[in-house]
Amino acid sequence: MNYSQFLNMIPEAFLVLALILVFVGDFWLANKEVKGSFLSTLTIGLLAIATGVCLVYGDAAEAFSGLYVASVATNAMKAILTAGTLIVVVMSQQWLKINPKNEGEFYMLVLSTLLGMYMMMSAGHFLVFFLGLEMASVPMACLVAMDKWKKNSAEAGAKYILTATFSSGVMLYGISLLYAATGTMYFADFSVALAVSPLTIVGLVFFFSGLGFKLSLVPFHFWTADTYQGAPTAVTGYLSVISKGAAAFALCTILMHVFAPMVEYWEVLLYIVIVLSITIANLFAIRQSKLKRFMAFSSISQAGYIMLAVIGNNGAGVTALMYYTLIYIVANMAVFTVISAVEQNNNGRTDIGDYDGLYQTNPKLSFLMTLALFSLAGIPPFAGMFSKFFVFMAAAHQGSAWAYAVVFIALVNTVVSLYYYLLIVKAMYIKKSETPLPTFKSDCYTRTALAICTAGIALFGVCSCIYEWLFSVASV
Repeated sequence: MNYSQFLNMIPEAFLVLALILVFVGDFWLANKEVKGSFLSTLTIGLLAIATGVCLVYGDAAEAFSGLYVASVATNAMKAILTAGTLIVVVMSQQWLKINPKNEGEFYMLVLSTLLGMYMMMSAGHFLVFFLGLEMASVPMACLVAMDKWKKNSAEAGAKYILTATFSSGVMLYGISLLYAATGTMYFADFSVALAVSPLTIVGLVFFFSGLGFKLSLVPFHFWTADTYQGAPTAVTGYLSVISKGAAAFALCTILMHVFAPMVEYWEVLLYIVIVLSITIANLFAIRQSKLKRFMAFSSISQAGYIMLAVIGNNGAGVTALMYYTLIYIVANMAVFTVISAVEQNNNGRTDIGDYDGLYQTNPKLSFLMTLALFSLAGIPPFAGMFSKFFVFMAAAHQGSAWAYAVVFIALVNTVVSLYYYLLIVKAMYIKKSETPLPTFKSDCYTRTALAICTAGIALFGVCSCIYEWLFSVASV
């Protein structure tokens, strides 16, 4: 084996180094106060450097005879997801102070899942892709169940790992059918050898089902609400944006490049899943009384919007997906940062009714929450409006009547989503409470996370250079 090929995997190699450093630091430091401060600073610093590494070493690369293939767009997406993970780690500090025993494990599991996402996006072989998917899924189940003293967390972890196991089995069965039809599992050779047949269609459906679980697309979404509700809020935020973004990008590239000869089949599959995901999630979100369950159905709907970009089947579609993920990270993480801050000061409660009259006691927090919700809803002039505009344009570029119909349904559902996002705003500003949440001051890390997310919500929409840069890397 030529070990020099690892030099073509600089982002992954650096993440492995970061994981080793965090492990050694957690193992050797005995003083809990020193350990907590050191590990948090070390992890945040390493994630910041990892973001830069993905951008600096962002050229196309290949290793191990095509098992590993990284494009410029892939490395740009890794940088976006790593920056999002950095925000997750920053906003989780308040929770980790309450649960200091979990700190080292939390950082190592987060880095492990991120490494799995890296491998999943850079895979050039179906089995390497599957291994990356499992590297991301198994540590995620541990993160979901990390709140050991809460029954809901253990239940959420069990539901997540059981559903992940079944979806992995379905995906492996689909991969075996595709291998039987083509005789290869290398992506580059597969697209050449692929011929449309009942066997390949069934294999495509099963493979799509496995990734549909990661994206929590309807009808693979049943685990989402219970898992989001039971998991620690920081983990819920990580699961809703970073994991979803990696799976969406991987599915996008595989459908566009590997399954290109079957485009007319997977487009129909996407039409159905997108319409169901956006519509059903919006209807169920209206009925929720728990804010984390509410955000679970919101994330299912947002996954449907993300997949609209794939319908375009071109460079503009990849760009729209990356841009939407970037905006979704800052907006959604702003919401979860506020939820975490309120939860820590409200005896762990996350009911929507607990936000009644929040503006009276915590006006700044309410204002930032409103900005984030408006961005998720796609209200101008916030960044979420531009991200939705670009995915609609990418889908409409396909040109068929079915694509136009799906875009129209998505537009109608945007109005529905605006209604249920405004329910939270109404609770904070209009509804009164005899016992509103007392005024409290957030810690430095929470304020930093909110500042980063708010800046992204306000600036990413008007900074056209961001979209132009993503378009340039997606076109390489």
